[in-house]
Amino acid sequence: MKLFLMLGSISGFLSVALGAFGAHALKEKLDEYSLGIFHTGVTYQTTHALALVLVALLLKWYPDSSGLVWAGWCFAAGTLIFSGSLYTLAMTGIKVLGAITPIGGVLFLAGWALLAIHAWKSVS
Repeated sequence: MKLFLMLGSISGFLSVALGAFGAHALKEKLDEYSLGIFHTGVTYQTTHALALVLVALLLKWYPDSSGLVWAGWCFAAGTLIFSGSLYTLAMTGIKVLGAITPIGGVLFLAGWALLAIHAWKSVS
């Protein structure tokens, strides 16, 4: 519980900092397309920072749920791969990085599916 709360909090903090960085410092350095890519990374990071906090809170009531733990790891890894690859792509223009972005997306989907399975099985 504590680990996912910390990961979610740090990820949320970083998403706000990166969003401000993108809006101000990168505004003059990147074209509209690259700024859009960067913004997409920030949006998904923010959303999944909140998902990590949700997992942490749910683990308070369901501490033995391996599905919740796996969901948390999927959200954390998905953020690193999905948003991280988009940030790097936007800043460097290395197009091949776009090929790994879907891996992060699949991890996000798996995390949400695991959360739904937990709800179906455990929540009355």
